[in-house]
Amino acid sequence: MNNYVLKIDCSDKKGLIYKISDVLYKSDLNIVKNDEFVDSENSKFFFRAIVSGDIENINLVTKLKKVMPEDANIKLTKKRRKKIIIMATKESHCLGDLLLKEYSDDLNAEIVAVVSNYDYLKGLVDKFNIPFHHVCHEGIDRADHETNVLAVLDNYECDYVVLAKYMRILSSDFVKHFDGKMVNIHHSFLPAFVGANPYKQAFNRGVKTIGATAHFVTNDLDEGPIIAQDVINVTHEYSWRDMQKAGRNVEKVVLSNALDLILEDRVFVSFNKTVIF
Repeated sequence: MNNYVLKIDCSDKKGLIYKISDVLYKSDLNIVKNDEFVDSENSKFFFRAIVSGDIENINLVTKLKKVMPEDANIKLTKKRRKKIIIMATKESHCLGDLLLKEYSDDLNAEIVAVVSNYDYLKGLVDKFNIPFHHVCHEGIDRADHETNVLAVLDNYECDYVVLAKYMRILSSDFVKHFDGKMVNIHHSFLPAFVGANPYKQAFNRGVKTIGATAHFVTNDLDEGPIIAQDVINVTHEYSWRDMQKAGRNVEKVVLSNALDLILEDRVFVSFNKTVIF
């Protein structure tokens, strides 16, 4: 018997749980697990359930729309291994971690391709027999480079694009192709420490905590809805290279955790925030 993930968000009204449960019961479907949350400030209702049963021929979404508020977003997804494309530049820690997780069957996704503006990581990716595409940015303007990247991405079907330390700012024209489908990881020093070496800047300021943030990409640089975060403490005994090493470990863990949540359909985006079950 197949399992599906049912996600609903809408204006909050009385009796929504009853109405959803009634439709599922009358459709001879079983709720394996469910979670709900009401954002009282914005009067928004969020619901996620794992549902089992013969769903193929019962038009469940149509039935639910008849009893839910008009603004209801209803998504029914069969549990499956999703497809992702990874974009990277020179740093290997996040990319390598995801490649190993897929190889070990610890990533609920298939990495269908890796795209980079440098060829530094080709040898690493080739070890995993995954297509690697070097799309050089040197000598051309950003718009032409992004057109070339999109031409590569268009050759693949994917559910999400993952920026695993992809160190180029993407234009709004590029981002709009992947609305809600592009995930980025960055050090939590932003926006205080921007530039090529944030860990050295952090060292020079004597910071005591470093971390990382995974978020959806929007037109506002590094300000998209946050999916996962983590921090670790550091001391005056850390050199900036020690901080960098520790920070990279946090980055790969946070990115992996964020992808687990996304790939399991646990994330709702509401305004510029997320609701995560």
